[in-house]
Order: sequence, then C-alpha cells, then structure tokens
Amino acid sequence: MDSKLGLIKHSFNSRYSQWVREALDELPDNFTISDPSIPGHPIVFASRNLLKMLGYSQEEVIGQNGNMFQGPKTNRRTVTEIREAIREERGIQVNLVNYRKDGTPFWMLFHMSPVFGKEDGRVIHFVAVQVPITRKQRINGGASLSEDASGLNEIMFGSCRKEVDTNSVLELGRVFSLDSGTNVLDIEETCEASDFELRRAASAFSNILSVLTHYSESTGRLVCGKRCSVPGVGYIGSSLNISLGRIKQSFVLIDPHLPGLPIVYASDAFLKLTGYDRHEILGLNFAVLNGADTDTSSLQQIKESIQTEQACTVRILSYRKNQSSFWNCLHLSPVRNATGKLAYFVGVQRDEECKKTDGHGLSPEMRQLSTVGAVKVAVRSSSMAAGSSKS
Repeated sequence: MDSKLGLIKHSFNSRYSQWVREALDELPDNFTISDPSIPGHPIVFASRNLLKMLGYSQEEVIGQNGNMFQGPKTNRRTVTEIREAIREERGIQVNLVNYRKDGTPFWMLFHMSPVFGKEDGRVIHFVAVQVPITRKQRINGGASLSEDASGLNEIMFGSCRKEVDTNSVLELGRVFSLDSGTNVLDIEETCEASDFELRRAASAFSNILSVLTHYSESTGRLVCGKRCSVPGVGYIGSSLNISLGRIKQSFVLIDPHLPGLPIVYASDAFLKLTGYDRHEILGLNFAVLNGADTDTSSLQQIKESIQTEQACTVRILSYRKNQSSFWNCLHLSPVRNATGKLAYFVGVQRDEECKKTDGHGLSPEMRQLSTVGAVKVAVRSSSMAAGSSKS
C-alpha cells in the first residue's frame, strides 16, 4: 500500500508545482482527478467541495477508485459507458445516481475529460466533475417557489421524467438536502441535467484545466486538454497502460514503427533498476543504457533480432542513470496484436546479481518468460477491445 501511496503522491508532484492542490481547492466545483497509469485507476485529488458534499474525508477518498461513490441504484449500463470512455481516452457526459457516505443517493451530471501530457501525448489524468441535478420546487398546484422570486432559477433546474409529489419532495429535502439547499429528485426516475448544469460542468472542467496547465509550466512538463502530436514519440492507450502496470517485473515496450525505435512504456521496476524517471526515458532509444564497455557483438545480436522479428537473450553490460554498471540479462521478444501484426518489442531486464526465486518458486529466467507472456496477453487483449469498439 505504501508503494501505491508513493505513486499517487508522485502523480502530482512530478507533473505540477507544490501549490497546485491549494489552487484547485480554491475552485468552487465538485471534482476528482484520477491517474489511469496507476493500477486500480485511483483518485489522486478530490476537491474540498466534493468531500463536503459527499461527507468523506480526504484520507477516505485518495487512493480509491471512483466507483466508491456508486451504489445499488447506479445504472450499470451508464457505468459501462464511462469505462469505455476511459479505455478510448475520450470525454463523456452522463446523468448518474451517486451516493454520499451516509448512503443517501442523488442524481448528478458526471462530466469526465482526459488531460494529456504535451511532451508525449499520453493521458496523464482524468478529471471528473460532479454537478448535482436539481429541480424547481412547485407548490399550490404549480406555483414556483423561488429563493429570490426573480425567475432566474428557471434556467437552473433539470427535469425528471416523472413529477414528484410536493410533500414528498419537501420531506426528502430535509433528509437529502444539498449544500445549496435545493431538493433531491426522485431516484427511481431517470433525470436529465438542464442546459445550465451542462454549461456549469463544462465551465468547471475549463477552470480546472487552466489551473493544471498553469502549474505544470513551472515543472516544464506541460499538460493540455487535447492530445498533441509529437514527432518521433509514441503513446499507448490507458487500457493497455493499466494492464501493463499490473506487471511487476522490469521491462520496456519499444515501438518499431517509429523513427529511432523509442521506448513508449517503462515499468516501475525498470525505473527502480536504472534510476531514471519515466519522463526521462520515454521517447529515447534503448541504447540509453549502453556505455563505454558495452559489448558491440551483443548490440549486433539485438539489432538482428529486431530486423528478423525474432526473440533473443543476451548478457550485456548496461549503465544506470548515475553511470554505475550492471550485468543485464536481457530478453527481447516481438509482441503482436490480435491480427498477428507486429506491435512492439518487449525488453525484459534482469540484474545478473539477482538470482532469487520468487514466492511461486519461479527462477529469474522463468520470471522473464512469464513477463513476456503477460505483456503479449495485455497487448493482444487491448487491440481486440479497440477493434471491437470501432466495429
């Protein structure tokens, strides 16, 4: 759990300046920010107003998946639509029943959009804005009850497909009241957000993105709301990113279709072994690990393996970021997608000094082959899912 919390902290600290959390908490909106690159796609930030609205503390929410707010009345089909949007790395806007900590349900407009890294086009975070769907309270056979009697509230309320009895609404309002003092809609009926609520959600995301963009400038690792095309640098989808994140061994994915054969994915174990940060290694050629005493015959063997699309295993002297060397037992293998076409090469590294078996009794050599198999399954499954969504 400590390692996961470390990843969550690093998710923000490596991308934005230290003042970003304070600036986000100044915004009046209800929202979470999650990181799809961390296993479980956890929430890495929850706004102060969202925590207040739902009754949770920050410690209860950070590190959890967003499905913690769902319950028995949450529409499963809508949840599936959200998951599809995450997998396809696109925005989505749906009406959804969520639950507060005390178990009370409420209708809300769920507006989710990805945030991209400008340097490589990868999805860095997903921002999910929650706007409670409210409705106008009617009394005396349809007369409107407005706080200021100005008529401005007309544009502020969504509509339920079934009128709710006024007395029931007033009673429910005492139990389920929102911070704004508006009434809760009939949970049993499908409700739709008003134009005002739709605009409010879009405006909230725009403001959040502005804060994230501003505070990413000081770190030099800019983010943006649209994927930027960076020549020579590839990216992998969130779904594949999540699947690869579950594999605990040291490995990288190399894209053979891009100039320079850049690294497009590096596992946490690889970063720990070599001392590099992820943003330092992505986009570079695997030769970044070579040094003065790296054997040229081993490099030639790797080159031939790539040219012939065949697997190979070599013992090669590699260098960490701090220039310390280690004997790297490297296994390189082609990885094909669901149609059989070459998608990547996976390079699995093993420090020769590490000769321990794992908890399942697997030797280091068997762990390498197991890692290759896991990567191949992840890539094939991801390409099959992508193909089915386009059909």
